[in-house]
Amino acid sequence: MKKKLLTNMLVLLAAIPAFPQKTINIKVSNDSQKPKANVPVVLQLKDYGMDVKSALVTDGGKEIPCQLDDIDQDGKMDELCFITDVKDKAAKNFSITLYSEGKPRSYEPQVYVEMLLSNKKVKESNKQNLYISQLTVDNGTNPYWTLHHHGAAFENDMVAYRIYFDHRQTVDIYGKYKKQLELKQTQFYPDKAQKAAQYGDDVLWVGSTLGLGTLRGWDGHNPTMLTDVDKRSQRIISRGPIRTIVEVKDKGWTPQSIRPDMAPIDMTTLYTLYAGRRECSVDVKFNKPAGDYMLSTGFINVKNSTEYSDKKGLRGCWGTDWPVSAKDSVGHKRETVGLGIYIPEKYIVSEEPANKDNYGYVINTTTDELHYKITFCSDNETFGYHSDKEWFDFLKEWKDDLSHPVTITKE
Repeated sequence: MKKKLLTNMLVLLAAIPAFPQKTINIKVSNDSQKPKANVPVVLQLKDYGMDVKSALVTDGGKEIPCQLDDIDQDGKMDELCFITDVKDKAAKNFSITLYSEGKPRSYEPQVYVEMLLSNKKVKESNKQNLYISQLTVDNGTNPYWTLHHHGAAFENDMVAYRIYFDHRQTVDIYGKYKKQLELKQTQFYPDKAQKAAQYGDDVLWVGSTLGLGTLRGWDGHNPTMLTDVDKRSQRIISRGPIRTIVEVKDKGWTPQSIRPDMAPIDMTTLYTLYAGRRECSVDVKFNKPAGDYMLSTGFINVKNSTEYSDKKGLRGCWGTDWPVSAKDSVGHKRETVGLGIYIPEKYIVSEEPANKDNYGYVINTTTDELHYKITFCSDNETFGYHSDKEWFDFLKEWKDDLSHPVTITKE
């Protein structure tokens, strides 16, 4: 009887599917003289030879939040990321277990992203309910007024950004008073009660300027809009819990104003915002080497702003202006903001003198990729910066931090 029972148990165990898994030990090292806070650590899953469905990351045996992302949206996870602090001249060890079954583990959201269609039946600007994940339009179609807050909007507890869905593709900003996630409640347009409770608001009027780090063409004299595009798309790639990723795709851009004989090119831009960090990463991928295509970026010349530049890719301003047009100014106050951009020198063709609209750059890449960072602060913040000196000092520290990344090694 015992032998039969043992045999049955063995058969039962054999019938239970084994979940293939792989455990990786990595070291994250900070060789700089300064401690690092909220450092993103990203692993490319293709390096580990398995179709990852879920993952567990531990720091000293303690589970920490991690995230899996399908960047190209082909149904397979491409990247694993997590965030950590590392002391100066120090290293931390992490254990990562990858599983080929299950679902991504659930953690408290530290970021938020949304895209909505405007629902004409809902009068309140902060109670819209037609949520979407992506939209593609043909050339000549402008969905700017069809989308609530005019395009995708995303945040962490310090900052929020939005991207206009039209030929401008402007990056705009939303400043906060308190550290909290709030876009789900305000939808970029707080009502009177929310304003009284110190929820944030739109803090920058951008018009047709470069806003904050908007990518555009260059005709030899001025930035050009991305008008001649076969198809234009916005898509939410990742909703968190520790980073959001929004994709902007311009398929078949023909920069006629630059040179009529130029062939179309496809541009895919990923805007990535991590928990605990002010900056948004702008990562551009072209469908071919883009050396013949001159581009521009930079940021708006806020009225009466002071400027800082190290002439090596770091530039910022501090200024005060109305955050909306004159006709919409009722219920708003003048807003003071600090803006910043960091572009690796290898991409810079020229740093353009400030004009009435922009602090601009002409940029170019000899490959099929382009990468830079944008950041900002609002003077409303109870946790941030409140003078041009404070802001420019932060920008210098920010560049130094970005210029000395952590190193990741397998143990």
